Amino acid sequence: MSNSVSSALKRVKPSATMAMSAKARALKAAGRDCISLSQGEPDFDTPDNIKEAAIRAIREGKTKYTDVDGIPELKDAIVGKFKRENGLEYKRTQINVSPGGKPVIFNAFMATLDPGDEVVIPAPYWVSYPDMAMLCGATPVFVDTTIACGFKVTPQALAKAITPRTKWVMLNSPSNPSGAAYTADELKALAAVLLDYPQVMILTDDMYEHLTYGDFEFATIAQVEPRLYDRTLTMNGVSKAYSMTGWRIGYAGGPEWLIKAMANVMGQTTSNPSSISQWAAVEALNGPQDFIPKNKQLFQGRRDLVVSMLNQARGIECPTPEGAFYVYPSIAALIGKTAPSGKVIDTDETFALQLLEAENVAVVHGTAFGLGPCFRISYATSTECLEDACTRIQRFCGSLS
Repeated sequence: MSNSVSSALKRVKPSATMAMSAKARALKAAGRDCISLSQGEPDFDTPDNIKEAAIRAIREGKTKYTDVDGIPELKDAIVGKFKRENGLEYKRTQINVSPGGKPVIFNAFMATLDPGDEVVIPAPYWVSYPDMAMLCGATPVFVDTTIACGFKVTPQALAKAITPRTKWVMLNSPSNPSGAAYTADELKALAAVLLDYPQVMILTDDMYEHLTYGDFEFATIAQVEPRLYDRTLTMNGVSKAYSMTGWRIGYAGGPEWLIKAMANVMGQTTSNPSSISQWAAVEALNGPQDFIPKNKQLFQGRRDLVVSMLNQARGIECPTPEGAFYVYPSIAALIGKTAPSGKVIDTDETFALQLLEAENVAVVHGTAFGLGPCFRISYATSTECLEDACTRIQRFCGSLS
């Protein structure tokens, strides 16, 4: 019997974020005083009203199969959310509910991509985007951004990356891993390019919509350019804003033909998301929203602390991101330095591994996100933990020779 995996799977790398989190857990289990800043998960608990809605659903026997891509009540709540917060009008038949944000993207790709198709992905990118495209037989086309441009793709670079084989353009704002977020004007400039390429679909990952800071106002591309509405899939979820990562509910609004095709994929793969999680998500979207700005304020304070402390570390340049709960500092000035172990810091991956070895701080190297030499920190943890971790990073950078 052959023990060979498929050629499609051979093109896919394991998730670097999950790998680093697993290393940190193993060190902790071995008794090391390890601080993990590698996983993007809010440290706040799911609000009680949402938990109670799930318990009520269980008690009322709402534990059976549902419509494959979401219960009508949740679709209605999502329609209301899109109209209320984004000025986007959808019908139920234009809404997909999936077991998490990843399946929304994967199902859209699986429903539309053929071998030879291309997916344009600005770098740095969330680690799963290119691998999902490759699993579907398509080719990811990367567009590098720069720290000088705030890790945002320019209209000129986007236009250069689009070819007759481009099927999708990915946009993620605020971004995982950089925290960069596009203003309405910046999105309009990108939309002006996309209007010239009617064959190209746009998938906008808005998972961190509610985590923007200061005076920044969130916008999404179908909102600022209605002429792209019919070829945009606007993806979101309850994971980050509502601290519901483990509940696994992602959703999207888009053209009816695509939503139907995605449901066909789900019908032969996952079937419906958890019925209980769906009822909890109804309460999340329809219930009180007052905790969101409070959590946002806490996150902003953490961001400011981390940016300040990292910029005091020798050789680190850390821009201030507009949103999400990540920073993406450059370590270009540290490449070629030598760690106390004698190991030369030749890549950002070596930096991350040596930092873990010397100071027990787990971060994710930037090349895993397609753009180095950088690293990603998630500041979705306590202020005390962040201060400790940043002090250790400062010490490690100071020890390099």
